[in-house]
Amino acid sequence: MRYQLYYWPSIQGRGEFVRLALEEAAADYVDVARGPRGTAAMMGLLAGKGTATPSFAPPFLVAGRQVIGQTANILLFLGSRLGLAPKTEAGRLWVHQIQLTIADFVDEVHDTHHPLGPMRYYEEQLAPARLRSAEFREQRAAKYLGYFEGLLASGGYVAGRRLSYADLSLFQIVEGMRYAFPKAMARLERKLPRLVALHDKVAARPNIRAYLASERRIAFNEDGIFRHYRELDG
Repeated sequence: MRYQLYYWPSIQGRGEFVRLALEEAAADYVDVARGPRGTAAMMGLLAGKGTATPSFAPPFLVAGRQVIGQTANILLFLGSRLGLAPKTEAGRLWVHQIQLTIADFVDEVHDTHHPLGPMRYYEEQLAPARLRSAEFREQRAAKYLGYFEGLLASGGYVAGRRLSYADLSLFQIVEGMRYAFPKAMARLERKLPRLVALHDKVAARPNIRAYLASERRIAFNEDGIFRHYRELDG
């Protein structure tokens, strides 16, 4: 099956978690909105044209006749099909639970630079962004990352000996935090040796290494979820 991924063409964002799974599995997929008239096709599906199950927002995945939205939901669908999820139902639900927690963390990262909402420019909410980022750096990030660190205590991956899509997502979390909060992350990483080791192990996997070096990997920028503003990094 050839998968069609729909996401904004110039940012990593939430779509990157899906891209990493597709790339690791060497799946046959096309990043539709990065091609000719792809954004228009994406907006059409968002408006419900040609599907009875339109998504609220990207990313969403077209697999045959199915249109599947929400990052964690897409990864739940892809996990067993791409060999990136446990074989048991309990294992699949566990990895899905971790992915939902990652989604909560991603929302908190976004809210550091847009605490009053996405409809206002960053410059319009700088003062509350400073306050939100200070709390995030000093409390929330440590709580989430410490939780993920604890999941790795019994093995190399969060679900045991085999790589799952949640491990790929944790790699992206480390990458994004290093970009957005380099000073804070350098301090936090001192207490996260297993999470850092997982990041390095994922980065060294052949398909991921090739992807990171390719033009398919969009660079971090100031339009994505992970944004670097020096004034928010303490």
